[in-house]
Amino acid sequence: MASSFMQQFAKKKSVLKRSSKKYLEEALYKKLFRDGGEEQSVRGNLNQFLKSHKSAYKWEVGRTLKILRGRKLYGPAVKVSETMEKRGMNKTVSDQAIHLDLVAKSRGITAAEAYFVTLPESSKTHLTYGALLNCYCKDLMTEKAEALFEKMKEHNLELSSMPYNSLMTMYLKSGLPQKVPAFIQEMKASDIMPDTYTYNVWMRALAAVNDISGVERVIDEMKRDGRVAGDWTTYSNLASIYAGAGLFDKAEKALKELESRNVPRDLSAYQFLITLYGRTGNLLEVYRVWRSLKLAFTKTANLSYLNMIQVLVNLNDLPGAEKCFREWSSACSTYDIRIANVLIGAYLREDSFEKAQNLKDQVRRRGIKPNAKTWELYLDYYLKKGEIKSAVNCVDKATAASRGDGGKWTPSPAVIEKLMQHFEQNKDVKGAEGFLDILKKSKDELGLEVLESLIRTYVAAGKKSPIMRHRIKMENVELSEEGKKLLDVVSEE
Repeated sequence: MASSFMQQFAKKKSVLKRSSKKYLEEALYKKLFRDGGEEQSVRGNLNQFLKSHKSAYKWEVGRTLKILRGRKLYGPAVKVSETMEKRGMNKTVSDQAIHLDLVAKSRGITAAEAYFVTLPESSKTHLTYGALLNCYCKDLMTEKAEALFEKMKEHNLELSSMPYNSLMTMYLKSGLPQKVPAFIQEMKASDIMPDTYTYNVWMRALAAVNDISGVERVIDEMKRDGRVAGDWTTYSNLASIYAGAGLFDKAEKALKELESRNVPRDLSAYQFLITLYGRTGNLLEVYRVWRSLKLAFTKTANLSYLNMIQVLVNLNDLPGAEKCFREWSSACSTYDIRIANVLIGAYLREDSFEKAQNLKDQVRRRGIKPNAKTWELYLDYYLKKGEIKSAVNCVDKATAASRGDGGKWTPSPAVIEKLMQHFEQNKDVKGAEGFLDILKKSKDELGLEVLESLIRTYVAAGKKSPIMRHRIKMENVELSEEGKKLLDVVSEE
């Protein structure tokens, strides 16, 4: 007898024939996203559905999982998928492969491996093996990925371009682009048809080793083959590769070909074109695409202004960037400090300190506080000017402001080294200790280099610290031989 859950996820797609007592009044994915796409609201609506014992068709669940995965809501997706199984629904191998991927993304690779082991042998096909392989590749687990791929070949599993694409992407991300061509040759020898993604990752691998003529041969081969058509990504990759190689004329030709193939009507496509035309130095084309973007979208997003102003600043069109900023500032509903930071950074780099200050004051008047990036821009300015006290003050303010994502902000190793060298050279123990007090707010461990520099500062200043040895012990670092000798000098009574 079929379980109630099997009936609940029957393959019928008629929403009109729902019984209000038995079925949800709307499709499951619509119910989950009724209050928006935030994870908290989706979880709340999912819990309501699970408690209601209302029914939903299987096609709705499949659609729901696809949307949840697309929005990276892996926790709720796993919950939906697991509930399907607990209530008696027989998952297809494809369902199991999707579940494995969700487990990996929400609970980690170890949990995904454990799930794979529990699958019956009949479910261990190219789909579930491929899902686990893709998880290994995304986590750059090279040895496990290679071993699993060999096992797939030993079991004579049906191989498509997908596992090859996963492996090639892994090698590219791991800084081993030279390994990609061998997989292309293996695919050809095994008569495995490449797809668009295959050609795209092959192009990027050749570009990574500066083989631009090789990239062009890949495009020519794809065109000659005729079975696979280049997509938006193919030609945007080509334009980006040419721009990166300084071949701006070829980059612009690739961008024109890209536009002739119907630019997707989404924001990212327009922003990509603006960025790429900016990299070729073509200001006229940047403004042309910007006008097209504003015509395509009645309300221009903050992200679009951020991208455009950054491109104009990179092209040294500061008047254009200022005009664009004023346009955004007068119409925006949500003030984005990142956009102001682009101009503040530009002003500071050209030594227009007063303009930077005026803009920072304008931001404050809008009720927005400078963030860590704002103070980081001022930090760079003061370091170049040699104004160390002001630079340290910026470190303090950036640390207090933290990053926009809520995480801790900490100065780069280069900045820390530069400041510590200054204190050491100027025999400034008080300055060094004050800086370390600030540094401790964002760093759990000061590290060997910082502590040895502090010891050298004490020695240079001819000062003693009876507690220095204890401090080093508490930091749990092993000093160099020279550092140990200097510590003896600083610690002696």
